Amino acid sequence: MNYIPAPQISGARVIRALEKAGFIQKRQSGSHVVMRHSFDLNRRCVIPVHGSAPIKPGTLRAILKGCGISTEEFKKFL
Repeated sequence: MNYIPAPQISGARVIRALEKAGFIQKRQSGSHVVMRHSFDLNRRCVIPVHGSAPIKPGTLRAILKGCGISTEEFKKFL
């Protein structure tokens, strides 16, 4: 069985991609940034920003689920 590693994406890069998708930074508490969509206020997510450390794949999936964005759509904004 071949192992295919998940892409390594930092929190800052996720924030830039979500800003392209129409999200804005509402606030920051420590190393976590809270973002909301500019039109649909029910779409919100919390992104951990720990320097250049990559976000784990499960955490990234949870972020995208909270934002209401599919993986394919997110890749377009990267």
